Amino acid sequence: MNLPSRLLDDAVEAFAGLPGIGRKTALRLVLHLLRRPEEEVSAFGEAIARMRREIRFCRICRNASDQDTCSICSNPARNTGVVCVVENLRDLLAIEHTGQFNGRYHILGGVVSPLDGIGPEQLAVEELEERARSGEIREALMALPPTIEGDTTIHYLAKRLESHRIPVTLLARGVSFGGDLEYVDELTLARSIATRRPYAPEGASEGGSASGEGPR
Repeated sequence: MNLPSRLLDDAVEAFAGLPGIGRKTALRLVLHLLRRPEEEVSAFGEAIARMRREIRFCRICRNASDQDTCSICSNPARNTGVVCVVENLRDLLAIEHTGQFNGRYHILGGVVSPLDGIGPEQLAVEELEERARSGEIREALMALPPTIEGDTTIHYLAKRLESHRIPVTLLARGVSFGGDLEYVDELTLARSIATRRPYAPEGASEGGSASGEGPR
């Protein structure tokens, strides 16, 4: 695609670097901005730059925030004893959108994946265990991807939390194995939260539901 301006080409390359944006879509966005008033485009660019420059991450759960503590962790109406462990911010937002979870979160920042060179030391595992040591957590709901890497991470975290006597629960398998939470429909995800079950290592008996319709 030969463009008449190097400036246009640079802008298209910038947009095409975003996930899910091809060069045709990038060009359409660039041409749209080219038709907008200069002050509007400047405000658009400044909003992006300011977001990256000023955004903070919650000191408790690592959620995106304008303050040191996010709106979820600072909300006194939330159930502080139930912590939902998620891989990333997208999964937190997906669960929040269901309106079925009223606890707090802990963003790991990934899952254990030896093939990708990601071990527990690259994740926020120590921070989770520190929250466990503080007595804050009464239940750890593992809302990690239903994949081999996700299950490996759950097994590792359950071992780390075992000495703290914290019940570990899982999303019900309404979420299909191998899928990503951000693509699961809201109803399925909501039911998976409400019907979460106790975690049991492979070969052990799971028993009954840890919470069912209990504390959220």
